[in-house]
Amino acid sequence: MAKTTIRCAIYTRKSHEEGLEQGFNSLDAQWEACKAYVESQKHEGWKLLTTRYDDGGISGGHMERPGLQTLLDDIDAGRIDMVVVYKIDRLTRSLADFARLVERFDKSDCSFVSVTQAFNTSTSMGRLTLNVLLSFAQFEREVTAERIRDKLAASAKRGLWMGGLAPLGYDPHPDPNKRELVLNKGEAETVRRLFALYDEHQCLGAVARKASLEGIRSKERTFKSGKSLGGCEMSRGAIHSLLTNPVYRGMVRHKENAYPSTHPAIIDEVLWSRVQDRLKEKSARQRGQRGQKTNEGSPLTGRLYDETGERLTPTYANAKGRRWRYYVSRGLLNSKSEASGGWRLPAAKLEKAVTEALRNWLRTAPQHLLANPDAESFGRLSAGLAEIEQLASSATPARSFRFLGRIDVGIGELRLTLDADALAAATAIPTSELSLPALVHAEDFTLKKRGVETVLILGAPTPQRDTTLINAIARSHVWMKTWRAGASLADIASSIGWTPSPLRQRMKLAFLSPAIVKAILDGRQPADLSLEKILRSDLPPDWDRQAEFLGFELP
Repeated sequence: MAKTTIRCAIYTRKSHEEGLEQGFNSLDAQWEACKAYVESQKHEGWKLLTTRYDDGGISGGHMERPGLQTLLDDIDAGRIDMVVVYKIDRLTRSLADFARLVERFDKSDCSFVSVTQAFNTSTSMGRLTLNVLLSFAQFEREVTAERIRDKLAASAKRGLWMGGLAPLGYDPHPDPNKRELVLNKGEAETVRRLFALYDEHQCLGAVARKASLEGIRSKERTFKSGKSLGGCEMSRGAIHSLLTNPVYRGMVRHKENAYPSTHPAIIDEVLWSRVQDRLKEKSARQRGQRGQKTNEGSPLTGRLYDETGERLTPTYANAKGRRWRYYVSRGLLNSKSEASGGWRLPAAKLEKAVTEALRNWLRTAPQHLLANPDAESFGRLSAGLAEIEQLASSATPARSFRFLGRIDVGIGELRLTLDADALAAATAIPTSELSLPALVHAEDFTLKKRGVETVLILGAPTPQRDTTLINAIARSHVWMKTWRAGASLADIASSIGWTPSPLRQRMKLAFLSPAIVKAILDGRQPADLSLEKILRSDLPPDWDRQAEFLGFELP
């Protein structure tokens, strides 16, 4: 039975907000066109409902639209018989969403009509035509989205600010045609304070509490609509987001990359790197392990450099339930290849070596550290250095590392550069009275492998006899003598409970040159030479080449 009255609802939509503030905007134009169409069908019993269903500034690529949801609720309630739109893409630009909408309309015996596109959805041909049109609408939306993404990526590579809310510390450029950020001096001080707090406490929770006590609040924003946001206490998440935003080092971020920009940096590179290293180290900590020994920090972070000038970054590996910490050259860390060069040093042993080097410097520093020594300043200096010595000799020597400005790890040398400002504060001696050359202390540095273990040795290498290697060489000569007497390798191996293969490998020790054997007996072998290294190597038969191959410096 035909309905005598068809209740019509008009739905309008516009993708962006531009022009919506005008007295007569695009939504009004769509409404007027649809209203005229409904009135033209008055003889068919069409009656326009007064409720408006408008979505201004919302994409048709999804259904999370307040106006559309209200329309669907009224359709489900049976209050609408016909939906009138200006064009089909006002209703949706997604073919999948359109299928869901049609199904929902059908359940409530509701139809729809497009004012500028005549369709009869009751026939298969009409539905086919409609589907083709919506496919093009969806294609247009996806192409537009790709174009916008490409434009954003290109803008980011040029260092342009890509819009959105300006971060704390910056404001958008007053000229809307310039896509740049300008410094907000007052907020920039707040940003510096938050970085300084984290550098001091190295704990987001502590920074949040300190910031709250100091009255630090989030950036206040007022929108064109009059709505205001911000001005509230900053959570740990908000502070973490701020501390990791590369905009504060003069860059803009796009996805995983950051590009140099034109706006001034608020944070210098040294502080930025120190904070990032600490945050990364903290983020590696597993839940429920707070305070455990395996989660101890890396106190040399930000101070270590290799011979190429690259910073050594703290990292770790888990094995057999333990965490093994290391300091690794960034180049080696990024390339994941040992062939790229760089250092991978066990953290605990390096920290111990640095502590020992610092204590060695402290023993001689009072005699050299003052540029123009006198009795009074010498006394203050000695007292201050004695306190540092106590820190370095305590159970937590890492507390003394704050007096180290920089540590350079080179081949054969560990070079410490003391922090003049920290020393001046600890000794009550002005930095101008300190001898700058005396702030640098270098020690011989040896890296030795013992199986899988790496040993760091400070100071000039001292003769050290390797009894394991000496005994192995002696036994190889005994076996060689027995073999030359006529015994077979199988008989010799059987007599000691071995197979011929490892025996043959050990007997090559008997072919070491006499000079090398004497150096080994005297303990003058290279620091990294071990029995395992010789057995795994392809030892050259020439004695001169053997010395060069194994790293001996023989007269």
